[in-house]
Amino acid sequence: MGIMITTTYGTAHHVSDTNPANVTSCDRYRLSLVGTITPVTPGYEDIVEMLKGDGHDTRPEGYGLIFLESEEFSAMYVGSIAQIERYQRENTGGNAAFDASQGVMYAQWPHGKGWDTFLPRTYWNTKTRGGIADGIGLITAFAHTEIPGAEVIVYEFEGTWSPGGEPHQLVTYHCTACHLDTAHDSGHVHENTGPTSRRWAARQARQHIISAHRHGVSGTNSACRPNNGEMLRVVNAVARDMWGTTGNTLPDTDDAYCATKGPCSLIRELRAGVRPPVYRA
Repeated sequence: MGIMITTTYGTAHHVSDTNPANVTSCDRYRLSLVGTITPVTPGYEDIVEMLKGDGHDTRPEGYGLIFLESEEFSAMYVGSIAQIERYQRENTGGNAAFDASQGVMYAQWPHGKGWDTFLPRTYWNTKTRGGIADGIGLITAFAHTEIPGAEVIVYEFEGTWSPGGEPHQLVTYHCTACHLDTAHDSGHVHENTGPTSRRWAARQARQHIISAHRHGVSGTNSACRPNNGEMLRVVNAVARDMWGTTGNTLPDTDDAYCATKGPCSLIRELRAGVRPPVYRA
């Protein structure tokens, strides 16, 4: 049975016909970085080594660079310094035309010697674009195929790996059908180092939906398995027994608990444009 993954927030992306978790292209990019490199740029020789290997090292004076990103895809354009400087002057209003045929486009941002020093860490949400803060905010969301109204949401946040630990910029996803906390599931929270981190988090979000579609919600092999408050009821029962109380210490449903103490509480703040507290991952 085929599956259609629908974007409910963010840019539409096109996926492989045989693997809907794999993005092949997108409808729109954002311009994350613009810069130039010349022979006096630190690490220049290492940077242009990639261009030499492809036969594109044709500008001894240097290059103009544009780094593009969608929620789940990234690219780098390499052209002349003059073209990039002209584009920067003309694009103050954000509507300048750009002729990509004058240079060459690379899928994904490069990394390695030279590049790792040249490229700063970037985030999807930045203050300069009206974000709550650098690296804090929603990225994209997908409609759950099995639970009407539910979404799997990808977001950037501040979190710590241990109580009282140093905050880090992180990225993960959250499913509002099962409310499983990926912060406590190894391999689903990533250091938010750039487009690759965000792309991987979004890919995992789609894989979560695909698993629910193939194996059903709560299925033995499904990644989408609501606990239906089971652990909360256990904790509340133990607390009542220890303290001789009659009320619940914690909300007794997963959605209520998540809305007050879990990822849904972060997402609610992010939707409202409020910086949430640092989350313990």
